[in-house]
Amino acid sequence: MSAHRQGRPRDRRIDHLVLEAVRQLLAETGYERLTVDAVAARAGIGKAAIYRRYASKVELAFAASVHDDDLPPPADTGSLHDDLLAIARRVHARMNAPAARQIGPAVIAELARSTELTEKFQQGPLAAERELYAKVLDRAAARGEIARPIDPAVVHLLVSGPIFFAVFGYRVPVDDAVLETIVTTVTAGLRP
Repeated sequence: MSAHRQGRPRDRRIDHLVLEAVRQLLAETGYERLTVDAVAARAGIGKAAIYRRYASKVELAFAASVHDDDLPPPADTGSLHDDLLAIARRVHARMNAPAARQIGPAVIAELARSTELTEKFQQGPLAAERELYAKVLDRAAARGEIARPIDPAVVHLLVSGPIFFAVFGYRVPVDDAVLETIVTTVTAGLRP
């Protein structure tokens, strides 16, 4: 989705300036009034630098408020349950942040309208998320916690999906007890 996924070198300083400008503008004016022109002016860079990284406003806002393709490695707690709970907590924290709550509905609407954007999200941020789950599942298999190969995309849906829908769809509160229940249920289904 972003330029570094396509093999181009990244300038981390520009990345930081752009994403920080987006966060500030989202807080000040909201998603609807966010423009690439305003981001470029706030960051002190040209619009071309932004468009080399993000093809649309929704991609830019998602990267600034939820995450881009670079995610930190998943926690290695020593157990499948606790590794998944660490991911669930991180997912919830990111989705529940004010800027993410603001752009969540816009992301859903844009994905519904654009097959191209959906493919970019599948290949960018969602692929990065599935890689986290794959690492957790590989570690669990190496420890003998799971016996059969498990598709990380399915585990991604089972853990992150309910959180996503609760926050952006139903807009119901999710606390640590809910996250624990989701992860305990998923973990029980994955074990032999």
